[in-house]
Amino acid sequence: MALEPVISAIKSVSQKTQLLQIHAHIIRTNLIQYPPVSIQFLSRIALSGPLQDANYSHRFFEHFTHPLVSHYNTMIRACSMSDSPRKGLLLYRDMRRRGIAADPVSASFAVKSCIRLLYFLGGVQVHCNILKDGHQWDTLLLTVVMDLYSQCQRGGDACKVFDEMPQRDTVAWNVMISCCVRNNRTRDALSLFDDMQRSNDKCEPDDVTCLLLLQACAHLNALEFGERIHGYIMERGYGVALNLSNALISMYSRCGCLDKAYEMFKRTGNKCVVSWSAMISGLAMNGYGREAIETFEEMLRIGIQPDDQTFTGVLSACSHSGMVDEGMSVFDRMNREFGITPNVRHYGCMVDLLGRVGLLDKAYQLIMSMVVKPDSTIWRTLLGACRIHGHVTLGEQVIGHLIELKAQEAGDYVLLLNIYSSAGHWEKVAEVRKLMKDKAIQTTPGCSTIELKGVVHEFVVDDVSHSKNRLIHEKLDEINHQLRIAGYVVELSSELHKMDDKEKGYVLSHHSEKLAVAFGVLATPPGTTLRVASNVRICVDCHNFLKLFSGVYNRDVLLRDHNRFHHFKGGHCSCRDYW
Repeated sequence: MALEPVISAIKSVSQKTQLLQIHAHIIRTNLIQYPPVSIQFLSRIALSGPLQDANYSHRFFEHFTHPLVSHYNTMIRACSMSDSPRKGLLLYRDMRRRGIAADPVSASFAVKSCIRLLYFLGGVQVHCNILKDGHQWDTLLLTVVMDLYSQCQRGGDACKVFDEMPQRDTVAWNVMISCCVRNNRTRDALSLFDDMQRSNDKCEPDDVTCLLLLQACAHLNALEFGERIHGYIMERGYGVALNLSNALISMYSRCGCLDKAYEMFKRTGNKCVVSWSAMISGLAMNGYGREAIETFEEMLRIGIQPDDQTFTGVLSACSHSGMVDEGMSVFDRMNREFGITPNVRHYGCMVDLLGRVGLLDKAYQLIMSMVVKPDSTIWRTLLGACRIHGHVTLGEQVIGHLIELKAQEAGDYVLLLNIYSSAGHWEKVAEVRKLMKDKAIQTTPGCSTIELKGVVHEFVVDDVSHSKNRLIHEKLDEINHQLRIAGYVVELSSELHKMDDKEKGYVLSHHSEKLAVAFGVLATPPGTTLRVASNVRICVDCHNFLKLFSGVYNRDVLLRDHNRFHHFKGGHCSCRDYW
């Protein structure tokens, strides 16, 4: 019986009525019993664009009394890409219960269903089946498993799968790098670039690798490494890719190298809204609020329609520069002029803007009037402003909202401790500390990195692990002495523990940011810009220290902390309106 004409008709059909006619024909002629026909028809209705119909494909599949693994694979794949990934896992389980041996394709799409659901336990079960079925040699399959662990914030498990891979391809390396970036192991992501080129896998970094590494460089404030990736991009001929150009604009901006970001922006052909938004955001984070708004207006003049990310950048520019009237105007224009409904990020920028200039009650009223539900981030933005302006009552209210959302974190309690300690409410500090102890809430230790000659050095508070520890501490003592002569006074309220002033002064003088800067002074010629990244928001004392340091030592310090970018230059800071 000729199958080819029927298979050809299934492939070429373009309308539902024709498909139904073919369906009737293959039932009438019993061709439905032939796997090449049934698999092709199922693929067409389960996976193929305009003819795709989930209900139809499930009804068709249920008519098979003895479905093959290929039928299951088609259905599991369709479910993994649909709004019902859980059905894919149920089909995978049903297949195994029937005794049908799963192949790497079945397992791969079952894992992808788990990724869609962020279902860690289900992914572990599928991984166990993969090992039992003897598919641990399939690189593509193990790469999907790595991605699952990465998405579920299980970086250690992803690393273990990666290390046990018999052969790795570029995709596997990229997933591993992505895992490091996603799990805040950005320093490891950079080292993987070198490991990848030295490995026996003979894998070369591709454009995706470069994109991921540029994100890591931006996060770590690692300009030299970013420039190295830029050189690799040009050497490999990836330079014309718009997504890489946009990533370079963002990386240079985030590393405080605005001239190179602007140069990259000018050289980018066929700029899209992402290019313009990256440049606007770059100007904003470097304290050039007025220029960011001018760039936005220029974008509109040449006919580029802004998107929600553009407005995040513009509102951020207003926030960083304390331009309240301009921010309110832009916020109003979003919906009225461009039909873009403000999202949580836009409201967050407005809360940040109002909080910076001390309009805390107005910021609170704005949150309460939001058309979308406030998330934990927006409440933390207001909590940070309460800390800066010492608004104890509102700070307590904000913590109440976070508890209501069941979203409170260690950092929230740290901010509340800051508010209480600044106001001298030590009995409340003790209460919060007891609450944290009872709930086993652990704070994140301050950790700072500094990049020198393409190598990232890491420090934690009161660190003694560095090979040049003695010299670093001697240099830090010298810097503290010089700054005190210039008028630096330790901001004791930045230390949250109840101890005498002398003890507080010692603890604050050895914060990780200060150790990183001392090492930078020790290891670089005078006048060299120091690039530091911190995993927590820097305290008021460190901010004051770095601001004065930049003037006394004539050094620019570019610091990226947990929340924002700070450019210290000549005794001033790009976030000058905030502190």
